[in-house]
Amino acid sequence: MSHLSRQSIAIAVECPAARRSQRLRMSLGTSMLLIGIAYVCLAVSTRAEALEGLPDFTELVQRNHEAVVNISTRPGAEATSRREELEESLPELDGTPLDDLIRRYNGEQQAPPGFQSSAQGSGFIISRDGFILTNNHVVDGAGEVLVRMHDRRQYIAEVVGTDPRSDMAVLKIDGENLPVVSIGDSNALDVGEWVLAIGSPFGFDFSVTAGIVSATGRSLPNESYVPFIQTDVAINPGNSGGPLFNLDGDVIGINSQIYSRTGSFMGLSFAIPIEMAMDVAAQIRETGTVRRGWLGVIIQEVTMDLAETFGMSSAHGALVANILDDSPASTSDLRVGDVITHFNGRKIRRSSGLPPLVGRVPVNTDATLSVVREGKTISVTVNIGELPGEDGVRAAVTPKKSSGTNRLELSVAPVDDATRERLDVDRGGVLVTEVEEDGPAANAGIVKGDVILTIDNTSVDSADDLREVLDGLGNRTSLPVLVQRESGPEWLALKFAEE
Repeated sequence: MSHLSRQSIAIAVECPAARRSQRLRMSLGTSMLLIGIAYVCLAVSTRAEALEGLPDFTELVQRNHEAVVNISTRPGAEATSRREELEESLPELDGTPLDDLIRRYNGEQQAPPGFQSSAQGSGFIISRDGFILTNNHVVDGAGEVLVRMHDRRQYIAEVVGTDPRSDMAVLKIDGENLPVVSIGDSNALDVGEWVLAIGSPFGFDFSVTAGIVSATGRSLPNESYVPFIQTDVAINPGNSGGPLFNLDGDVIGINSQIYSRTGSFMGLSFAIPIEMAMDVAAQIRETGTVRRGWLGVIIQEVTMDLAETFGMSSAHGALVANILDDSPASTSDLRVGDVITHFNGRKIRRSSGLPPLVGRVPVNTDATLSVVREGKTISVTVNIGELPGEDGVRAAVTPKKSSGTNRLELSVAPVDDATRERLDVDRGGVLVTEVEEDGPAANAGIVKGDVILTIDNTSVDSADDLREVLDGLGNRTSLPVLVQRESGPEWLALKFAEE
């Protein structure tokens, strides 16, 4: 066989193998391509499914943005006068380093170019003839209030009335057939529910931000009559007074406050529930003033230790630490040491939940309270009075000789006149003069300077009274003690070691 023939045979033999190898490589390549395409499709599908659960706010915004307004103010003559008086009162600082520091600070507070220098906030229209809700702090001290609509129409607004206690204000502009918002029900809100805000943060008109409800019924310092809605919606200066919407496009709150260490949004925003806002607005429009119900008690939280001393299986309700003189509670059967668990059938989970419920009750109407007293649940009826002004609320509650009490491991003395005046103790009580370390009194939180008012719901007027109450405890290992401090009355849980 010739060389050519052998080569031809070799080629004839090798070609089928090469074709099989080529087909294998093509098959592997195709498989990898198909796997890649499948992975991309799966990722797109997963992403689509994830996005499918997110809300689309576009229709909500389009339907409601025209009823949201921007509010700007110019300071009144009184505010201008105060500023001028302050500047004139410091002539001795001229040319000093402190003067330079103050001038630089004031310069930094001026609005940057392109921004309006007047105070700004937001609001929303609740009636077609031009009534608007906003925050009191947006218009407080204003000499003139300017309302600007989304279509750039502008109105000079009349301040119909304000309520600093709830930080509410009602404005009125002259208009007809104006766009209005739909009012919702904040009581139906669930924690985790999506909400949306429209406002003018930092002067950026009609900005939209969204988030979820973080908590409901929040009580803030000095704001005990407002059960705030807490959200993580981005709220900044300028958003104040603007509406908070649910996914149905209904207003369920008024953006009012933020918690911040910088002055800007940090994830904690608070809104006034719309029911309270509308109730305040209705009273302002009808009478020009706002009346709130008043019970006349000082309350505190019920801890598990205190719940045990009061014979309760769980910690809930509002513990009555004091009853104010000449208050509705003082003329009822309510007592210091009662734990209010229900108010007009509404359960009180935390003490902060009681004041808003009382505040919304019409003045001079009866309210029914369920209270735990000495381990038993009883019903108490109180005729609700009118909450007095800030200066009208005053807390109110003859000792013998000094002595010590071994079981408590503390020493007490008669309450001197200076202490009575300082702590606002009208009568009774014994002054704690010494507290032994790691004793029952110290472990309960009693400190030197406290005035013990009651032990186990029994009034204490002397060291002998205190000893008599302790001697009658028998085998009991826990009981409540009421002390008076500079911060006010406070219940503590006193526990003894089992014998």
